[in-house]
Amino acid sequence: MTEQFTRQAQDMFAAAKDARIPENFQAMAEEGVQKTREAYYKATAVAKDSAKVVEDVMIASQAGAKAIGEKILHNTTVNTEAAFDAAQAIARAKTLPEMVRLQADFLQQQFAVAGAQSKELFELSARVTKQTFETVNAAAAKSFEQMKKAG
Repeated sequence: MTEQFTRQAQDMFAAAKDARIPENFQAMAEEGVQKTREAYYKATAVAKDSAKVVEDVMIASQAGAKAIGEKILHNTTVNTEAAFDAAQAIARAKTLPEMVRLQADFLQQQFAVAGAQSKELFELSARVTKQTFETVNAAAAKSFEQMKKAG
């Protein structure tokens, strides 16, 4: 059985040795390889651009979150310092009416500060949100254009 298989394989290889692949088939195969290679390079370029887009969006989002976090921390520090200063002043008050007045002044001042801080934080949040959406929209448009060119 092994001898027969070996003989058949040798006969097939001998016959195939003289067989010619049609030129049009070779041309089609070469063209197919070339087109596949080009499609791969285009897809790779789009994938790299898409990864860059995601990175840009994440960087923009992270920067915005950092700015908001820093603003909140700054406001907390300012408010805490003001509370300590007010508490110290109230502790030094000589009379009950002076203590009440200092406390009322502090509360009035803090309401004004809280309003201003809230407005600033809202404006910062709106700015960050707008910048992030602009980055996302620009990135999406760029990706869409890249895919159109690749297609």
